Amino acid sequence: MEMWLNQSSEGGFVLLGIFSYSPADLVLFSAVMVVFTVALCGNVLLIFLIYVAPQLHTPMYFFLSQLSLMDLILVCDIVPKMAVNFLSGRKSISFVGCGIQIGFFVSLVGSEGLLLGLMAYDRYVAISHPLHYPILMSRRVCLQIAGSSWAFGITDGLIQMVVVMTFPYCGSREVDHFFCEVPALLKLACADTSLFDTLLFACCVFMLLLPFSIVVASYARILGAVLRMHSARARKKALATCSSHLAAVSLFYGAAMFIYLRPKRYRAPSHDKVVSVFYTVLTPMLNPLIYSLRNREVMGAVRKGLGRCRVGSQC
Repeated sequence: MEMWLNQSSEGGFVLLGIFSYSPADLVLFSAVMVVFTVALCGNVLLIFLIYVAPQLHTPMYFFLSQLSLMDLILVCDIVPKMAVNFLSGRKSISFVGCGIQIGFFVSLVGSEGLLLGLMAYDRYVAISHPLHYPILMSRRVCLQIAGSSWAFGITDGLIQMVVVMTFPYCGSREVDHFFCEVPALLKLACADTSLFDTLLFACCVFMLLLPFSIVVASYARILGAVLRMHSARARKKALATCSSHLAAVSLFYGAAMFIYLRPKRYRAPSHDKVVSVFYTVLTPMLNPLIYSLRNREVMGAVRKGLGRCRVGSQC
């Protein structure tokens, strides 16, 4: 704690960011802010619909509401500070603010990775054991799945935040990123971080490859169950229920594995920043669109809500 206070009193960090002030970068920044606004509105709307619409009170939509909540907090953790720094031109972040950003970011990414993996199990049970689905995916089981995802993610986030912010930073304070990301910050530490780098890689393997293996195993069983179906309509319906989740999984795990599971010699700050924009801003925007536009229940809830609004306005 004393080291935290000492380093905090010495000042914070400088986030070099991803945008300059050229006309092209101004257009890109505007695009990012549009994406951020859509992500914000889309996730809030989806959480609200799942809460108020009785037809959406099922395990799948409960998990989806948790996913939307994670995405909502994630974009609010990263984008507002990036926008303030860009518009003000200061590019600074306090030592404590950097630690808080790391804690939230790692917690949310870890929680989302685990939840997406466990959501694949939900799809497997729904397709392979439909008669036992209410028992196997009871309210208690759903709460345990969501709670364990949050718990593992938050634990990982707290550990990484404490360890990273405990390292001494006695040289340059310029972080070659648009937010405080652990690998970018460790480059500035004036201490040996090799042991923590190894532990961090092992943690990423656990938090990414373990749930990804659950996804692969679940969908292998789902594919087997679908191929055994005699009705083409049943096969089409089963695949349709999985397509949205598969799209979300591909977006999230593809970007996260590219960032955290590559050897150091293949890493480039410019590549990391571009991919980070993808899964900190773009993916949270795409998730509610993927799940709503391809889902009859969600679109039905939207139409009912709009119908009530029209009736209310006429009255």
